Amino acid sequence: MKAFEGTTMIHQPLPALSNSTKLLLFAPTLSHKLCRSFSAASPAHEMGLRLSKKASSGNTPRHFNKTSSSVKHTTPNAYNQRTQERVLEEESPRVSETTLPLKTSQGQAFPMGVSEVENGINFAIFSQHATAVTLFLSLPKREKLDWQDGGMIELPLDPRVNKTGDIWHICIEDLPRSEVLYGYRVDGPRDWHQGHRFDSSIVLIDPYAKLVEGRRHFGDASAKLSKFLGTYDFESLPFDWGDNDKLPNIPEKDLVIYEMNVRAFTVDESSGLDPEIRGSYLGLIQKIPHLLELGINAVELLPVFEFDEMEFQRRRNPRDHMINTWGYSTINFFSPMSRYAAGGGGPLKASWEFKEMVKALHGAGIEVILDVVYNHTNEADDANPYTTSFRGIDNKVYYMVDGNGQLLNYAGCGNTLNCNHPVVMELILDSLRHWVVEYHVDGFRFDLASVLCRGTDGSPLNAPPLIRAIAKDAILSRCKIIAEPWDCRGLYLVGKFPNWDRWAEWNGKYRDDLRQFIKGDPGMKGILATRISGSSDLYRVNKRKPYHSINFIIAHDGFTLYDLVSYNYKHNEANGEGGNDGCNDNFSWNCGFEGETDDASIKALRSRQMKNFHLALMVSQGTPMMLMGDEYGHTRYGNNNSYGHDTAINNFQWGQLETKKNSHYRFFSEVIKFRQSRRVFGREDFLNINDVTWHEDNWDNYDSKFLAFTLHDNNGADIYLAFNAHDFFVKVSLPPPPPKRQWFRVVDTNLESPDDIVPEGAAGTGSTYNLSPYSSILLEAK
Repeated sequence: MKAFEGTTMIHQPLPALSNSTKLLLFAPTLSHKLCRSFSAASPAHEMGLRLSKKASSGNTPRHFNKTSSSVKHTTPNAYNQRTQERVLEEESPRVSETTLPLKTSQGQAFPMGVSEVENGINFAIFSQHATAVTLFLSLPKREKLDWQDGGMIELPLDPRVNKTGDIWHICIEDLPRSEVLYGYRVDGPRDWHQGHRFDSSIVLIDPYAKLVEGRRHFGDASAKLSKFLGTYDFESLPFDWGDNDKLPNIPEKDLVIYEMNVRAFTVDESSGLDPEIRGSYLGLIQKIPHLLELGINAVELLPVFEFDEMEFQRRRNPRDHMINTWGYSTINFFSPMSRYAAGGGGPLKASWEFKEMVKALHGAGIEVILDVVYNHTNEADDANPYTTSFRGIDNKVYYMVDGNGQLLNYAGCGNTLNCNHPVVMELILDSLRHWVVEYHVDGFRFDLASVLCRGTDGSPLNAPPLIRAIAKDAILSRCKIIAEPWDCRGLYLVGKFPNWDRWAEWNGKYRDDLRQFIKGDPGMKGILATRISGSSDLYRVNKRKPYHSINFIIAHDGFTLYDLVSYNYKHNEANGEGGNDGCNDNFSWNCGFEGETDDASIKALRSRQMKNFHLALMVSQGTPMMLMGDEYGHTRYGNNNSYGHDTAINNFQWGQLETKKNSHYRFFSEVIKFRQSRRVFGREDFLNINDVTWHEDNWDNYDSKFLAFTLHDNNGADIYLAFNAHDFFVKVSLPPPPPKRQWFRVVDTNLESPDDIVPEGAAGTGSTYNLSPYSSILLEAK
């Protein structure tokens, strides 16, 4: 942290230049009570940053009167086509008028965003359809964190001078090298039926902003209407990755992925961390010993790009009690989530501390995979838009629209990023490269990746240019790239995702099939064998490998593992949508009672089922992924769509972990470590007849819920596995072990800890084994 703490703040005023352009400096003070007008019938009323009552159009400075007053606004609130009137007080900006000389030059079109060039700071932004672009700069008071107390400089760009092709640009001399906030007002055609959504009253975030400033503290209700602007830093020393900086470069066949949320991991008081670092990048560093003890070697972080966690509270609606804790609502694709910085440190510290986190994880041998959302943004739909960037810069380019100029919605969130448009594709590639080069991340999981396989009109593409470009890109060549191969409009591509032999996939069929077998559905024995073997029916194509199947039972959306065995139905009433949100097809079984119970037999069965799921996951060919909290049995009390709860529903409960350390947690940790220590579970290629023996001669028996097989090791350390999903005992005749060896019991999920897993093996196994109902065993030849 020394380089950051040593950063020098620039306090000197901008020098007077006799021949420079005179620009207007105004300093509005915006109330946190500011409310935005919105109405489905009046799409021009959009929530966004509005610094003046008059839109700036043309290329001349805009002057404001020195006034200060309070006014009342009556604003319609549209929800479910019902309009309610409410009166909110809004404090008008107090505006001071003055002039500030700055020396500007034409600037250059590349690189996009803000860059430091020989003669100053260069700004470049794309907009194909804009007719006017104005750059806004804020030089906040250095001793204050609230940028709203600073001034805004307005610089209209002359299209005859400051435009090359579709890129608008300008270079400014003598700007500070950091701490400057900036944004753009963009104007253009107002024809909605042509797909345009220009509104020159809104100051917009640069899509290429590397850092974004907004509210400083996560979930701060007093600042829920905070504005967001880009910022930059050319002043800090380069981050010190260390002389021994080395990427883990773990082979995909050896990965064990832990899906987790940065904030939820440590924000709970039970984490025992200092309140200043709970829920932060630095807080995660403090808990790396837990990850190592658990045995995982890769974390898949829920979205860490800048997002507005208070977006649900910007207008009255049934979800206005919620806080977006998952982060699938991106504001900007280059900037790390600033409110994951410790102590409200802001975007520069967030960037620095994110690097510290990656460095620490790499030092522990753990890879960092980011869950990235390039299918939609935070800007919502036309009924209730939240314009912060792309929509106001060039909606018709950045989003898919139909022939009538209406937004297409393949992501279920109101808009769909136009991923295979050349400009948007390059933005996404530049973003991915930025995270690899600047932040040293090891890979990406692409949310609703089937959207990335659609053309500009929404039709599916056999060879999507973006998917190919990611697979072939030199900088991304070392990265793990993982697709969630479906979207919200039915483009289900599990096993068929365009891959160029590089893309891995979340295997949704693995999840569904394993759930059905373990809970005792009939007719699943054969498909279970296929899934455990690496899903060759899906991935044995061209040069694809078993590890291109990301195997999972549980992910962030859906039931936790505990809830999967405790609830038959979702219980999402707390989400404010009448229980209509979340998936209905969970393939869950409550083991005899819905929800919490004191019945000892039901609790024992649930414990056994969770161990069965975990064992099956960890012995399957392919890449296993588990969810944060499942190692102690975290519950969301049946909520299978808990994206909006910044509470114990989502937050890791360290106290509960301690109570399960010698039982449930011990089993989970030991099974993970056993997988990693045995070569038979992570094969490079699909199983052949020499690798496995199936102890089955009645595959067509629909009612059979028992499967047994032996994985063969070249050195004789064979592994025998059996899964019994019947509600009765099954007496198994064991196959003979390899010569000069005998079977040792490693796992029996019916036994209590510590006998449920004995990593070194327990002797005494005879020629038969009586397998309990809903249980599984693992034997090793020694």
